[in-house]
Amino acid sequence: MAAPRILIVGGGFAGMECAHKLEKKLAPHEAELRLISPTDHQLYLPLLPHVASGVLTPQAVAVPLRRMLRRTAIVPGGAIGIDPEAKAVIVKKINGEEVVERYDHLVLTPGSVTRQFDIPGVDKYAVGVKTLAEAAWIRDHVISQLDLAAASSHREEREQRLTFVVVGGGYAGVETAAYLQRLTCAAVKRYPGLDVSQIKWHLVDIAPKLMPELGERLGEKAMAIMQRRGVDVSLGVSVAKATEDTVTLTDDRVLPCRTLIWTAGVAPSPLIATLGAETNKGRLVVRPDLTVPGLDGVFALGDAAAVPDVVKGGDAICPPTAQHAMRQGWAAARNVAAALRGLPLADYRHKDMGLVVDLGGIQAVSKPLGVQLTGLPAQAVARGYHLGALRTLTARFRTAANWGLNAVAGNDYVRTGFQAQRPATLKDFEMTDAYLSREEIDKRIASAGR
Repeated sequence: MAAPRILIVGGGFAGMECAHKLEKKLAPHEAELRLISPTDHQLYLPLLPHVASGVLTPQAVAVPLRRMLRRTAIVPGGAIGIDPEAKAVIVKKINGEEVVERYDHLVLTPGSVTRQFDIPGVDKYAVGVKTLAEAAWIRDHVISQLDLAAASSHREEREQRLTFVVVGGGYAGVETAAYLQRLTCAAVKRYPGLDVSQIKWHLVDIAPKLMPELGERLGEKAMAIMQRRGVDVSLGVSVAKATEDTVTLTDDRVLPCRTLIWTAGVAPSPLIATLGAETNKGRLVVRPDLTVPGLDGVFALGDAAAVPDVVKGGDAICPPTAQHAMRQGWAAARNVAAALRGLPLADYRHKDMGLVVDLGGIQAVSKPLGVQLTGLPAQAVARGYHLGALRTLTARFRTAANWGLNAVAGNDYVRTGFQAQRPATLKDFEMTDAYLSREEIDKRIASAGR
């Protein structure tokens, strides 16, 4: 008799941690483990701004799945549709081939995508900071704007290329603006004919406060640091439309700009919508033990699941952060193993450890376990947390070495050029249009045979 198949969708924090823990909890004869992921690494998302600015190399934040997982079969592709009745997942492999993966137990961790709004031009001219490819592209693009501005004899073109807009006042947007602003202001000194006063960075958010999750004091401190560096922070404002060389804000300002970085929140993976199950603001509704009501053998966790926060109580939902995703992965592994063995499942519970926001150099704001820190102590906590959260000694060493080298030797302003002809839209980088409708899923499953 074949061993039950456990199928894990997604190789991020939650998915990889679940697979890793299952390998330890289950003997080879107890279950077959398969993980579906379009990439062969677990991406440490909180450090993507460091990659975009060149402080870290891409390898430092990409933990190879095959270094962590020894007996889990990795299916190189993305899940584009699920039929819970047939217990089948439709996968589009990286070569374009579609296959149907069957399961006995399904662990859904498809993560999230950059949240988009119906704003003219955003889908075409904005780029997010959710993937390694986006971070690498942003670095090349930003440096190319300096090159092109220095080579241009037109004042209008220079102004467009030296103006950068980041949308989103959460920690991702603030860190991205902080790190890239430091990069451009340091790099421009190497360009005869350009001056640091020509560099314009704008941070825009519709919310009335910067990073409200950190509290008023730390939010105001972060805003003061950004403004002191010359970043124009606009709150209560969003983007009305974007073109190739302008960004129009809702307060009617028109910014000459050829770089629009979109970090205005995240949305659950579109895969969740293919299930037809109950959702909460797009996230799949789950029980505290991470099972999905009405779907046999299905667990869901991470950014795409509305996991009840039993520590806070009431209607609280766990925020989509790395610390929760990792621990939900461990909890899911314990519960999947328990379900296989006919044992009771346990609720997921974890007290939030707080947030850290690295603003570059010795500047940071952090709130570990409710303690408010700024400056060098906050930076030490932020980087210590990231090193601890990276999953291999190799990744920790690379990251620490990169930080040390950057602190001593500074930046190198190099365009690799390998993505010069790549599209730079949210859809192309995050493949948000790859998912199937309910009718298409039924047709694919019927042709494969239920």
